[in-house]
Amino acid sequence: MLVKCETKSNRVKGLSFHPKLSWILASLHNGTIQLWDYRIGSLIDKFDEHEGPVRGVDFHPSQPLFVSGGDDYKIKVWNYKQRRCIFTLLGHLDYIRTVQFHPEYPWILSASDDQTVRIWNWQSRSCIAVLTGHNHYVMCAQFHRKDDLVVSASLDQTVRVWDISGLREKTVSISGSGSGPSHSQHADVFGTSDAVVKYVLEGHDRGVNWASFHPSLPLIVSGADDRLIKLWRMNETKAWEVDTLRGHFNNVSCVLFHPKKDLVLSNSEDRTIRVWDASKRTGIHTFRRENDRFWILTAHKSSNLIAVGHDSGMVVFKLDRERPACHVHGHHLYYIKDRYLTRYDLTSDTSTSLTSARRPPNPMASGPRYLYVNTLNPTEVNLLVYYQDTEGGSYDLVTCPVDTVGRADAIPTKTGSASSVAFIARNRFATLDKSGWIEILNLSNELSKRIEPPCTVDRIFPAGNNRLLLKSEEKVLLYDLTTRKTLGEVTCASGVRYIIWSPSMSHVALLSKHNILLADSKLENLYSLHENIRIKSGAWDEHGVFVYSTLSHVKYCLTNGDHGIIHSLNDPIYIIKVAKQHLYFLTREHTVQKQKLNCTEYLFKLALHHKQFNQVASFIKTGRLCGNAVIGYLKRKGHPEVALQFVEDPRTRFNLALEFGHIEEAMASAQIIDEKACWTRLGVEALRQGNHQIVEMVYQRTKNFERLSFLYLITGNIAKLRKMLKIAEMRGDVMSRFHNALMLGDVAERVKILAEVGQTPLAALTAKTHGLTEYSQALEEAVQGVDFDSIMPASPKLLIPPFPLIRQTDSEATNWPLLSSAKHIFENALTTAANVTDQQNGPQAEGIEEEMAFEDATGVPAGEGGWADEMGDFDAALGDAAAPGGGWGGDDLDFGTIETTPTGAAAAAPAAAAPAAAAGRFVSRGERPQQRWVREQPMVPDLVAAGDFEAALEMLRKRIGLINADPLQPLFLQAYQATWCYLPGLPHTPSMAFPLLASGTLKEKNDVPVHLFTPPGLLEMLRDANKLTTQGKFGEALQAFRGVLQTIPLVTATNDEEEAQLNESIEICREYVKAMKIEVTRKDLPQNQAARSVELASYLTTCKMQPAHLLLAVRMAMTTAFRAQNFITAASFAKRIIQGNMAGQRSVREAVEQASKCLAVCEQKASDAHNINYDPNEWENTTICAESLTVIPSGAGTARCPYCGTVVKAEFAGKLCPSCQLCRIGAKTLGMQFRPLLRKYVR
Repeated sequence: MLVKCETKSNRVKGLSFHPKLSWILASLHNGTIQLWDYRIGSLIDKFDEHEGPVRGVDFHPSQPLFVSGGDDYKIKVWNYKQRRCIFTLLGHLDYIRTVQFHPEYPWILSASDDQTVRIWNWQSRSCIAVLTGHNHYVMCAQFHRKDDLVVSASLDQTVRVWDISGLREKTVSISGSGSGPSHSQHADVFGTSDAVVKYVLEGHDRGVNWASFHPSLPLIVSGADDRLIKLWRMNETKAWEVDTLRGHFNNVSCVLFHPKKDLVLSNSEDRTIRVWDASKRTGIHTFRRENDRFWILTAHKSSNLIAVGHDSGMVVFKLDRERPACHVHGHHLYYIKDRYLTRYDLTSDTSTSLTSARRPPNPMASGPRYLYVNTLNPTEVNLLVYYQDTEGGSYDLVTCPVDTVGRADAIPTKTGSASSVAFIARNRFATLDKSGWIEILNLSNELSKRIEPPCTVDRIFPAGNNRLLLKSEEKVLLYDLTTRKTLGEVTCASGVRYIIWSPSMSHVALLSKHNILLADSKLENLYSLHENIRIKSGAWDEHGVFVYSTLSHVKYCLTNGDHGIIHSLNDPIYIIKVAKQHLYFLTREHTVQKQKLNCTEYLFKLALHHKQFNQVASFIKTGRLCGNAVIGYLKRKGHPEVALQFVEDPRTRFNLALEFGHIEEAMASAQIIDEKACWTRLGVEALRQGNHQIVEMVYQRTKNFERLSFLYLITGNIAKLRKMLKIAEMRGDVMSRFHNALMLGDVAERVKILAEVGQTPLAALTAKTHGLTEYSQALEEAVQGVDFDSIMPASPKLLIPPFPLIRQTDSEATNWPLLSSAKHIFENALTTAANVTDQQNGPQAEGIEEEMAFEDATGVPAGEGGWADEMGDFDAALGDAAAPGGGWGGDDLDFGTIETTPTGAAAAAPAAAAPAAAAGRFVSRGERPQQRWVREQPMVPDLVAAGDFEAALEMLRKRIGLINADPLQPLFLQAYQATWCYLPGLPHTPSMAFPLLASGTLKEKNDVPVHLFTPPGLLEMLRDANKLTTQGKFGEALQAFRGVLQTIPLVTATNDEEEAQLNESIEICREYVKAMKIEVTRKDLPQNQAARSVELASYLTTCKMQPAHLLLAVRMAMTTAFRAQNFITAASFAKRIIQGNMAGQRSVREAVEQASKCLAVCEQKASDAHNINYDPNEWENTTICAESLTVIPSGAGTARCPYCGTVVKAEFAGKLCPSCQLCRIGAKTLGMQFRPLLRKYVR
C-alpha cells in the first residue's frame, strides 16, 4: 500500500472521488461532509446540514454538484462552488444507505432501509421510479457504467439486478414527461413498470452489504455478513454464481472490482483490506489495521487511486507504483512497456522491442522497479533491470549489440539477487548484497571481488567510472572503488530516492519525496529546495539547468538557487530528457511524448548569472519577458541596469534609477517629469555620490540659491560664488548678499551691505576692524558719540573662509571619481547585440572584441585584463563549431575547484594587471585580507571578521533557518571590532586599519583572523549563567543562557572535541532557557492562580538541569504543591528527594529531613486541591512545549527549532523559536557547521 493521503476524523461511512480534480468527499458518522485535496492532504471545506450520520455521497460527473444521503431520510444536492445545499429530495421513510449520480442522465439512485431503491430526476427534483421487491434493508444500489442496469444488495440475503431500459426509453422519447407528479404517484401505488427485476441472485447465507458491477465485463461481485465474497456472471437471460472468495473473519462491508487491473478489493469489519486475483480467485495481499474497522471502499475511475473509510478517518492509496522503469542514454530511451524491454529513438519516434521482461509475481505488482543503462560502454548495450520483491530484490542483466532490431526473446538474460545495482565501468557493474557488502561483477555475471563499504549502505547509485554514490540513511557519499576512499559527502534530511546526473557528469540532482539537492561532481552542496507536494522526476538540460516535475507543475532550478514554474500539469508525468527547448516525458500509460518547453525565463536568468549581457539584450529586444516579477528579480540580484530596460514609465524609471544610484538615468527621467520634488531627490542622491555638476544643475532648476552658494564654496569655485553675489543683489535679497560676501571674504561688500540696511555703527566697526580707513572715517562721522577705539578688540583676528588650494574652473570636472557602473557594460552589449549573429566567424569575433573594450567594475579596460567574465558571450557567439565534440574525451579531467567569481566580501577581487600601454593611467588593485578569509569554505565568524554581514546572515538562514537577526547585530559588531586595530594617521586623514591575526602573515597571504568568541570563552559564559541560576536570579539567568545560544553561531571549532562541546552547549542552554522561562512565568502569576503555579513548578522538575539545580527545583516544587494543598503531588516530589534520584546528586540532609516530614503529612491527607496536567509517575517522559509551557500529549504532532532543537506543539510551526529567538520553527535547513569539512581550521 502506497499511502497518498491519510486523515483523522470521525467514522467515515461514504467516499467519492472527483472525476477530474484531486478532491475526495468523505461523509462522516457525526453528520459532517468533508472535502479534501488528497494531493496535498489539506481540508478544503466542510458541509454541515444533515442531522445524524451521512452514509452516502457522490460527485456529479461534470457539474459542480454532489449528492448526499443520511439517517435524517433526506437526500441533499449541493453546489460546492456556492458552498451550500441547493435543494433536498424527500420521500424515503428510513435511513438512506447509498446515493449515486447516473453517468449520463439527470438521475440520482438511492438505497434505503425502507426496503426500496428510488431513482430521482434532480433537474425536476422529483422521484421518477421506485424499485420495490426487497423485504429487508437495502444496503447498496449502483448504476451500471454503460448498460441500463441497476444492482442492489439487501439484508434479505439477495442481490437484485434491475432493468431500467424502459425508464430510459420513456425519458428519451417523451422528453421527461413521465417525471411529473402523476407519474410519481402511479409508481408509488402500483409499482414501477419502468424498472423491473431482471435477476435475483441468491447464495449468501446472511445479509448482503455490497454489490458492484465490473467496469467492462458482465460480472458482479458481492460481499455479505456471512464473511464471503461471491462472483456472479450474467448474460441476456440468466445470472449464476461463478466462485466464492473466503478469507475474511467478520462481516464484509464493501467490495468492488479494480477499474484497471484484474483484481477484486474488499474490506471488512475484521480490520483488513484484502486484494484478490479475479482470474485465479485467490487472495494475494492483506492490509491490516490494529484498531479500526473498515466501512467503505471506492476506486478512482481514471487513475489507480483507491480510498477506504474506517473508524477514525480515511486513507487514499495505490496498490503499487506507476512510475515506469526507464533510462535515457543519448537519443535512445530504454523502458519497459507491455512486459517488453523497449528501445525508443527520440529523434525518429520509432521503437524496437529488445527482449521480454519477467512476468510480475501477481497482478497487483507493476513489474520492474528500476532500469539502468551502461553509459560507460559505447560499443554495446548493457542493461540492468531491477525487481523489488519481498525477498530483497533481484536483477536481470541484458547485453546486446547497439544495432539490434527485432528478434525479441533471442537476447540472453542473466539474473542475480541484490538489494541494489549500478554500472561502474565499461565491463563491470556493482551490486549491494543482503549483508551490506558491495560486490563487483563482470558482464558475464561473475563475481570479481567484494568490498566492505565505509558505512552501512541502504542503496547504491552510479557515479561514473569506478565510482558509486552510497546512500546511508540521511547521507549520500561519493565513494571511489579503486582507492576505497570517500571523496565527498552530503546530507539529505528526508532520504534520497533518485539520482540524476547531468549529461557531462558535472552536476547531480538528489531527489527525495519533497526535496531536491543540487551538487557538483565532488558532491558539494550547491543548492537545496523544498516542495510542498511530491516531486516525481527531473532531467538536466544542455545549459546546466535542472528541470523537474511535481504532481501538478513542471519547474526549473538553477545551480545558483534561482527557481520557478514553467507550466502546470493536468496529469503527472515522468521527465526523461530536456534538450533544445523540448521536453520528453513518459506518461503513466507508458507512452512517450514530446512538447515545446518555454525556457525563456530560466535562460534569461542563466545568462544574467553568467554575465552574458549580449544574450540578456536579445531577450529584451524580443520582448519575451515582462512584468513586475522580472523587475523584482533583477532588483534583488543587483542588476538595476537591466531592470531599467523593462520599464517605460518615467516615474518608475526615476525611482528605480535613484534606488540604485544611476544618476544619469534618473536625471533623464526627472527632465520628463519636471517636478520640484523629483529634482530635490535627485540632488540629494547626486550630492551623496559627489556628482557636483548635477547637484549644481538641480539647485539652479529649483532656485535653491543658499545651497548653491555653499556648493560653490566647498568646491572652491570662487568665480561662480561672485556671480551668486551679483544675483542676490539683482534679486534684492539682503541676507543672501551678506552670506555670499561672508563666504567670499569680501569685507568691503559686507560694510556696504550693513550701511545700506541702516546698521551704520556695525558697518563702521567692521571697516575699522579690517583697516578699511576710506570707509571707516566716513562712517564714524555719520555716527556721533561712539568711541570705536574702546570697542575695538585688543588682539583682532581675521575671520574669512579658508583659501581654496585648488580652484575649480568651468573647464575642470568636479565630480568625485567613481568605478564604472555595470550599466555601461550592459548598454555596450545592448548596442552590439544587434550585430552579433549565430554564424559569426573569426573576423567578426575580432570586431566584437573591439566593441567590448569597456571598463569593468575595477576600472581596468575589459580588453586589457578585466574582461574574462564577459567573454562568455564571445564563446557563445562562436556556436558549437568551435567546441570539441564529446568523442575527443578530456571532459572528465579533474582540475580541482577553480575560483571564477568570488562572492560576498571577495566580490571586489583584484583585476588582472593592465598592460604597459595603460600602466601610466591605471594601477592594479591589490588583494585585501578580507578577500582571502572568505575565499574557500568561509565560516560565519570569517564572514563577520571580513565585514560581510549580509553573507554571514545568508549563511545562517541556510544553516539554521534564521529569521530574526536583531540579537546578532551587537555580536557582529563586537566580533568585527575585535578583529581590527586602528593606528591614528596624519591630521585630517582617517586612521589606518590593521587586522589582528591568529596565525600566518599578510606578506605570505596565509593569514587567519582572530575570532572574539571561542569555545573556552563560551564555557566562561556558561559558568556565569549557572551562578545566576544558583543565586535564584532567574530573569538574569534566562537572558544569560539565551545570550550563549545566540553567540554559539559565531564560534568555530578546531577539532572533534570542541565541536562536540559546542553541540552539548546548545542542548544545555536549550534546557536551561526553558527552565528559566517556566520559573519566570510562574513568579509573574497572580495569587489566585495556585493550580497553574503548581503545574509550572512541576514542569520545572522535568527539565534536564545539573543535579544541584534539579534538587533545588524538586524541593521548590514540593513546597509549592504543599502550600497549595496538592498533597499527593507534593508527596511525589518528596519521594524523589528521599530516594536520591537526582541523577547522581547526594541528598542534602536538610532537604531529606524536610521531605520526610512533608511526606508524612501528605500521606495522612492524601488529596489534591487542584487538578493539574502532570503525571508524577511519567515525569521522565514528559515533554513540555517551550512556547505554551504545557504538556505535549504522547503521539501528538510536534515541531522543532532547526538550530537549538526546542520542541513545541505542531500549531507553532513557522513561528520564531522561543528559546534562541533566532530561527523559524520547523524550517528545513542544512544544519549548523562549526568547522570546515575539507581544510584544517586554525583559530
